[in-house]
Amino acid sequence: MKEFLKHLTLCTILLLVLLPFYLMVVISLKDNAQFAADPYLPTLPFHFENYLYGWEQVRGSILNTVFVAVTSTVGSLALALGGAFFFARYRVFGGRILFGAFMLLLLYPGVANMVPTFKLIGALGLYNSHWSLILLSIAGSQAFLIYVLKEFIAELPEELFDAADVDGCPVWRQVWVIALPLSAPILGTLGVLHIIGDWNNFVSPLLMLRDPDKQLIGVQLLYLDGEYCKNWGGLMAGYTIASLPLIILFFFCMKLFVRSLSEGAVKG
Repeated sequence: MKEFLKHLTLCTILLLVLLPFYLMVVISLKDNAQFAADPYLPTLPFHFENYLYGWEQVRGSILNTVFVAVTSTVGSLALALGGAFFFARYRVFGGRILFGAFMLLLLYPGVANMVPTFKLIGALGLYNSHWSLILLSIAGSQAFLIYVLKEFIAELPEELFDAADVDGCPVWRQVWVIALPLSAPILGTLGVLHIIGDWNNFVSPLLMLRDPDKQLIGVQLLYLDGEYCKNWGGLMAGYTIASLPLIILFFFCMKLFVRSLSEGAVKG
């Protein structure tokens, strides 16, 4: 009985989680008349032309979002790995205070400094540029990434780094040949989370980008909503297309999540 209730609870939660995605796919195959008649169940004939409309509306913004997300993720992980290695491996005067200052940034809401950030981006000449979003993403993610990576690197075997020091291995090479390969699972997990965060970002691109051709997917989906009449099928088709890259990414990186969680559970 206990096993039955456990499986029933899990299935119920899974159905509730998948219900919005199911409705999105079902509505994406309807026209407005079919949607008004029955928005919950599939209705024949299917209108696959909605996906052509949705693709035409979001294809440019998807490419822009991929560029921003991948570039900022690589830059964020590279800088965070170096910072985490420093905090985990070296004891310097004021190091704890500096690390504590990084941790305080986790408590500060990013939306609260949008006005000075906007002025800074304008002063740097980066307004209406993808590089403004990339730099903001890299800077805003360092506190969390360094916190997670620092604890992971601190648990790596000390003997590996001692042997590297004896062999005269420079610090940058220790990061490259020791810390990076051993931290691959957690780096992959953090990378996926970072890409998801950039993919769903709405406020920053709305403020920093002016040209529609440069806009990211989070804001572009807002433009699908008609001013006077909503094309519900085309709207949901655009949402479905926008969600597919994240679904595919998570599907291929699922093992990284399981591996990083299992390794973190047995450390120490």
